[in-house]
Amino acid sequence: MSKFDVSDGQPHPLGATMGQSGCNFAVHCPNADGVEICLFNKDTEEQLAVIAMPAKTGKIWHCQLDNIQAGQLYGYRVIGENHVHMGLKFDHQKLLIDPYAKALNRPAVWNKTQYEGDSQYMIPKAIVQDSEPYLQKNFKPHTPLDQTVIYEAHVKGLTQLHPDVPDHYKGKFLGVCHPSVIRHLKSLGITAIQLMPVAAFMPEPYITNKGLTNYWGYNPINYFCPEPRYVVEDGVAEFKTMVNTLHEAGLEVILDVVFNHTAEGDFDGPLLSFKGFDNSSCYLFDRNEYGAIDYNKYVNNSGCGNSVNTAFPYVLKMVMDALRYWTTEMGVDGFRFDLAASLGRDPYEFSSLSGFFRTIRQDPILIKSKLIAEPWDIGHGGYRLGQFPSNWLECNDKYRDTVRSFWRGDKGHTSDFATRLLGSRDVFHKEARSILTSVNNVSYHDGFTLHDLVSYAERHNEANGEQNRDGHGHNVSANYGVEGETSDAQILAIRERQKRNMFATLMLSQGIPHVLGGDELSRTQQGNNNAYCQDNEISWLDWTLNQQKQDFLTFCQQAISLRKSSEILNHLNLKDDNYSLGHNVEKINWYRPDGERKLEDDWQNHNNQAFALELCGPRDADNAHHEHWLLVFNASDHDVRFHLPDLGADTAWQIMLDTRYARWSEQPDLLIRQVHMQAFKSICVFKCSVDN
Repeated sequence: MSKFDVSDGQPHPLGATMGQSGCNFAVHCPNADGVEICLFNKDTEEQLAVIAMPAKTGKIWHCQLDNIQAGQLYGYRVIGENHVHMGLKFDHQKLLIDPYAKALNRPAVWNKTQYEGDSQYMIPKAIVQDSEPYLQKNFKPHTPLDQTVIYEAHVKGLTQLHPDVPDHYKGKFLGVCHPSVIRHLKSLGITAIQLMPVAAFMPEPYITNKGLTNYWGYNPINYFCPEPRYVVEDGVAEFKTMVNTLHEAGLEVILDVVFNHTAEGDFDGPLLSFKGFDNSSCYLFDRNEYGAIDYNKYVNNSGCGNSVNTAFPYVLKMVMDALRYWTTEMGVDGFRFDLAASLGRDPYEFSSLSGFFRTIRQDPILIKSKLIAEPWDIGHGGYRLGQFPSNWLECNDKYRDTVRSFWRGDKGHTSDFATRLLGSRDVFHKEARSILTSVNNVSYHDGFTLHDLVSYAERHNEANGEQNRDGHGHNVSANYGVEGETSDAQILAIRERQKRNMFATLMLSQGIPHVLGGDELSRTQQGNNNAYCQDNEISWLDWTLNQQKQDFLTFCQQAISLRKSSEILNHLNLKDDNYSLGHNVEKINWYRPDGERKLEDDWQNHNNQAFALELCGPRDADNAHHEHWLLVFNASDHDVRFHLPDLGADTAWQIMLDTRYARWSEQPDLLIRQVHMQAFKSICVFKCSVDN
């Protein structure tokens, strides 16, 4: 221990910060009697030294250790009283992860034997990082919202089975940026990849004891460290390489972040980091009948055992520091916040003016980032769709369920479907929120894939080991005659058409399209709608394509291209919406199949499952509409004869998309003037064209 010269150091910044002569360590731990730094051999994890931190400023313990080099492994032990009724859970036997660590030497895996007593051998060690400033090789794409198409993917699932990704990069950050993966993403037409959690996590003890794992990663142990499972050698460098390479290709990177709970669970959960430093401040606790805090009962708004107290100043600072770190140092472009309603609790009740929302809005760095809320949690009053600040986007479950119901053929959803199609303005009101606020999805990581949505009427989660009781029971899905895979040509045909209908709807809707990675490849999870614990072929993308899968992939590419070719389909800017200046639509008309304008009674008719939407852009110098579209929808189980709006002489309607056809190349290139026979369960998109 004599080789380390110890001095007081500084209380800021928190974490381990390299300087010219050594490393400054600082950690928030207000109620401890003492804090020790433990240093370890980077090859064997043999403990090299235990150093008592000599200085404390306010709530922060700190010291400077000379002769420390980047790459040094370290952890903390805390000396203090264990008074659980006061919220104090100090335990000197537990090695703790620095909440501000920037890298860990290995994944966190629950092991009861290694945890009991001294937990040193179970706990991964933090790695001191070099403090040299990081310079991005490329500018960020800064894709405008109205041109954004999001692709949700899992680092391992995206790359594990890809035939072109080298074995040592499969399942890693460096696999995500492989040229073949990027070519696929670019050819599909997406502009942003949204990665499921990449911050260090630990699978729950109960799932580990069953021989499974938390594959999705929604159980964090640290908010700064890249997950070691996705690392070859150097997590920080490899993550930056991934981001830079994707940026060079014009693709943005959005991270799914989990600030609502941690892997430390409830009262009986392990001490890994936060609990061991400041349990009473980092988490929310219930109150007893007298209004006093009951430190035996953790608030569980997350459903994972605890709720992080983001209203507490230190925790708020840590979350903000993490967001800025991923944005500035690691280069990401935005965040999707898991159970984001929890972040608006201040601390118990939700408010759109919560400290977190106010802080992130005034931040000069984060205000430029794309911010996406999962606008609910499972706590009291936790469903908050439409109630986030105006600079946020929101995942729209009403859109998901309505689109599924409409195309399944459920009666009485046509009016709601039309509302979802034009930006869900009943939820995201004109003048108060942008028409782009709604993040539209038909499928997400939690739930059925698009292929399973038309192949299974019920969930099939037996592989999860919970007797098929887990996962949501309300899937709004259908199998069209046979549960699961089949060789019946008629069933396969309607399934493929329904996939085309829902994907096309996604691209024709106002808002931000969200594509579940693998849907374009017709990925199946074999009916599992909660594959969080399936680190196997159930979850990994299968890149092999037969003709049917190739046809659907081509359709997806063309549907995205069609959306991106039109200003109106990307971003409908209405005259009566003063959220932004200007407009690109002169009028919108809704039609019945007989060509008459739809009236209020038509919308209320539950048997009415077919309609047309006309979008007329401003007129140019020749008095023609700059853009002029007609979208025809038929969710009924029979063909419908549509009378198309009259365009006058020398013009006609040209078919731009027709979901009747499995192959894009087979779609008719026709000019139609008056009548179109709309097939059952189909969409047809027309554009006004000069008739020569």
